[in-house]
Amino acid sequence: MAKVTATFEPVPFSALPGWEGDNHLAAFRAFLRSAAALDGSGAADGAGGTKVDDAPLVAVAGRAVACQASITTRDDARAFFERHFVPHRVVHDGAEGLLTGYYEPVLAGARTPNGPFRIPVYRRPPDLVNLVREEERGALADGLTHARRTADGVEPYATRAEIEEGALSGQGLELVWMTDPVDTFFMHIQGSGRIRFPDGRTIRITYDGKNGHPYTSVGRVLIDAGHFTPDEMTLAALKTWLAADPVRGRETMRENRSFVFFRELANEADGPLGARGIPLSDGRSLAVDTGFHAIGTPVYVSAPTLETGNGAPAFERLMIAQDVGSAIRGPERGDIYFGSGDEAGQLAGATKHPGRFFVLHPRAGGAPDGTS
Repeated sequence: MAKVTATFEPVPFSALPGWEGDNHLAAFRAFLRSAAALDGSGAADGAGGTKVDDAPLVAVAGRAVACQASITTRDDARAFFERHFVPHRVVHDGAEGLLTGYYEPVLAGARTPNGPFRIPVYRRPPDLVNLVREEERGALADGLTHARRTADGVEPYATRAEIEEGALSGQGLELVWMTDPVDTFFMHIQGSGRIRFPDGRTIRITYDGKNGHPYTSVGRVLIDAGHFTPDEMTLAALKTWLAADPVRGRETMRENRSFVFFRELANEADGPLGARGIPLSDGRSLAVDTGFHAIGTPVYVSAPTLETGNGAPAFERLMIAQDVGSAIRGPERGDIYFGSGDEAGQLAGATKHPGRFFVLHPRAGGAPDGTS
């Protein structure tokens, strides 16, 4: 794959379509959720900074924390972003900007295998090691990102097919048990899930590493094989096709050799977590390619053809780069977190729209008037 180059050209806020009409207070609250992770105190994976020098971003996040009590209206929040950031148009030689969506599925599960609950969801194995930082697993997804530690070094971890055939059996790594192989597969792709037990209790589980093999889109596999056209391919259509013939579906899902491991969140109320353990915000968190954008960066997204049913004629929204994904590659490639449950899943599954990024970089030298 040819390396994409990108530059960032400063533009005025007036160049951002719909900027004045956005809910900047919602974006500010999402930005605050990044603050601990940006200074390193919230880094769940032990990673430090990103490829982009984010020291100025850390400083602005600190100011946001310091003045949050005074930011109570949309106008206050808008003023904060305009005071501390300069928008930049992304100019690049890669593919046209593309937005997709993801969500947190809510699925039935059990602590032990019984009845219909026969599909294991695994904890991170103790012999799994990271070859790249977790926040870079999307940007560096062409090669192995994780591996198995052995006495002689490292070797590729078991593939999806090998794990499903029992490569991890007998190690006590089962976290929960599920009923449906297609739903479980897509929980791997989403990277999180809310599990409802038969007694009504729920837990949240979240990504805790992967086997390191490159991600393969089974939707693209089926398009290339002629089963769907690109316009026909949606999450609902793909699920239906995979479930219609269990044997065919299993073999197709195994085309994606990547396999995800999970952990249970201690505090379910925090919601699903993105990169560096940042709690995600519905409709405001964006998964990006960290080869181009630092985690925590505000990104104004303009997608004129994307409608989310909230009355707005187009998706024009300030979002915060708070997550990554193996399929999120390129300077204007983004994955919108839509929230939890079926309604969010329907939005995520139908989202595949062109879009433009305007990246907000901190002003050189800080706020123009020296205030917070």
